[in-house]
Amino acid sequence: MGPRIPGIHHVTAIAGAAQSNVDFYTGFLGLRLVKRTVNFDDPETYHLYYGDELGRPGSILTFFPWPDAFQGKSGMGMASSVTFAIPPGAVDYWMGRFADEGRPFDAPVIRFGRPVIVFEDPDGLQIELTEEPEIPSEIESLSGWTSPVPEEAAIRHFHSVTLGIANPELTIRLLEDTFGYRMVAEEGGRLRFSSAPGQPGHLIDLVRPDPLMYGRMGKGVIHHIAFRAKDDEEQAYWQEQLRSRGFSVTPVRDRQYFRSIYFREPGGVLFEIATDVPGFTRDEAPDKLGSSLKLPEWLEPRRESLQKRLPELNVPNVSISVGRP
Repeated sequence: MGPRIPGIHHVTAIAGAAQSNVDFYTGFLGLRLVKRTVNFDDPETYHLYYGDELGRPGSILTFFPWPDAFQGKSGMGMASSVTFAIPPGAVDYWMGRFADEGRPFDAPVIRFGRPVIVFEDPDGLQIELTEEPEIPSEIESLSGWTSPVPEEAAIRHFHSVTLGIANPELTIRLLEDTFGYRMVAEEGGRLRFSSAPGQPGHLIDLVRPDPLMYGRMGKGVIHHIAFRAKDDEEQAYWQEQLRSRGFSVTPVRDRQYFRSIYFREPGGVLFEIATDVPGFTRDEAPDKLGSSLKLPEWLEPRRESLQKRLPELNVPNVSISVGRP
C-alpha cells in the first residue's frame, strides 16, 4: 500500500499592496513572515510566506501581492476560505482583539460542534479561526521574533480549507481513492474529509456553491492549494499515480524551499503537491527568517534592479528592516 496525503502543505493567495498584507498577517494575526522572495514567474513582485515559528508544512499561507490587481471573487471551482486552528478557549480573546482594533468580523458560528470566527483580510480573502481541542499547548520559542498575540491564543497551523465544487463526485473520488481521505462529517450541505488526524491541516471541506456563482481570479482570492509529500521519492509516487489516472501533471518545479508538481482536480481547483524538504531554514537561520530578500541563484544577477522595483517593507515585531538595502 502506497503513502497517503497527510494534509495541507501551504495555501497561496493573491493580495494587493504588500505592506498592508504584511501588517495584517504579522501585526494583527500574529503569524511570522518566514520568507520574503519573489514570484519566480513574475520576479518584479514579491512572494511572501507566513507561518509558524519555523514555517512548518501545514502552517504556511503565501501571497503574490500585485498592487494593481483587480478585485477577485470566489466561485465554482475555487477554494473559498482557509481556516486556522487556535487553542481551546481562544475565541473570546480573538473577538476582543477584533473589537479593540475596530476590525469587522462575524459573530462565531457553530460548525461541526466548534465555534468559528469568520472575517476578511484587507483584500477580501475569507479567513476563519476555530478552536481545535487537540492543538499543542505550547509553541517553540526562538530568539529574534515575538508574536503580538499571546501564546495561549496564538494561531498554530491550518485547520482546514473549503473548496466550492458544484458537482463534487469526482473530487471526492480523488480525495478518497487516490489521496486517502475519508468523509468524517456532513452538516448543512458541507462535507468534511480527513486525511491523517493529528496532522496540521488534515481537513478539507467541500461545499456546493450556487451554479451561477462564477468566480474570477484577483486580489482576495486563493490561487491554489498545496498538499504535502514527505520527500522527492514520495512526490514522484504521486506524480505517477495522478498521471496513471489521467490527470495532466506538470514536471517537478524547484521552489527553493520545496519542490512542486501541479494539476487541476476535477472540480477546477488548482492543486499542488509540495515536498516538506528542504524547508525555510535552508538559507536563513531560524532567528533571521524573513529578514532579507532571498532570490534563486538564476535571479541573483538581477538583484539590484529587482530591489529597486520592489516596495520597501517594514515588518512588525522584527528588529531588522527588510526593505531595500
